[in-house]
Amino acid sequence: MEASNPEGARIQALCQRILDEVGKAVFGKDEEIREVLRVFLAGEHILLEDIPGVGKTTLALAFSRALSLNCKRVQFTPDVMPSDLTGFSVYHRETQQFLFHRGSLFTNLLLADEINRTSPKTQSALLEAMEERQVTWDGETHQLPDPFLVIATQNPQGSAGTQDLPEAELDRFAVMMSIGYPDYDSEFSMVRSGGRERRLGTVAPAVDLGTFQLLRKAAQQIYVSDAIYHYALDLVTATRHHPQIALGGSPRSTLILMKMARASAFLEGRNFVIPSDVAGQFPYVIRHRLILNRKAQMENVSRSRILQDILKSTPTPAMNRRRSS
Repeated sequence: MEASNPEGARIQALCQRILDEVGKAVFGKDEEIREVLRVFLAGEHILLEDIPGVGKTTLALAFSRALSLNCKRVQFTPDVMPSDLTGFSVYHRETQQFLFHRGSLFTNLLLADEINRTSPKTQSALLEAMEERQVTWDGETHQLPDPFLVIATQNPQGSAGTQDLPEAELDRFAVMMSIGYPDYDSEFSMVRSGGRERRLGTVAPAVDLGTFQLLRKAAQQIYVSDAIYHYALDLVTATRHHPQIALGGSPRSTLILMKMARASAFLEGRNFVIPSDVAGQFPYVIRHRLILNRKAQMENVSRSRILQDILKSTPTPAMNRRRSS
């Protein structure tokens, strides 16, 4: 799927249209927008950690409009119950039957706002949904819509009323990243453009749901050579043996790294993965999965620095051949 290939050019144009539409509402965050699209092309979930007011909710709503996704938003608070997400059964006296009423999880895109302000019991309701794309209630399994994607936001650790997400839940997110403040010129343009609703009103559907499904399927058919598989596995394995890391990347993280590398190549218009696709996604995928040992924590060692050291010390495979469409 080279850029010179008509099909590759058409796909690149569709992806660029998506990015352009989201960019109408979120200013000065081109790379962050591209990363969210990579996550969605991989069919995965993303966790945004940042201070309030930098555009996390706007980003999610803009993507739901550009991708023609049904979107639901849940504001997580300590009193949100698991049944608010999964749904619940109600007895109907007329039919003498229990009928299942679907909860907020039954949507294409769930915006889980301030997820680390709710109880662990409620957070656990997300685990089955995010991994299996289904929920179980009263012994019955209910399939979630396809696609089912989650953009979760959390306030920085230590903020009032927050608690750490458990490792099992963090591992369900393909990527964790921060948006950060916009640059001066982007914020000036944002202020001049009006409020969030006005900016979101300019976002039009770039693709319909069926086209987005085809893009996702095509993205995960990108070719990966054995050398690239070995490179990805070498990087993840290095996190498990690093002297400053107590818990490294899981096998799930290796699988997700490859899905994200495929999505990265796809977004660039290639039909094969190159080492920079893996290296570029490695920090995004692995950072939030690491647990540093006590000494590293006491010395305030940066996870980002450790990952960059691993990237520098891991041999990069030579690419001797290119695949044509």
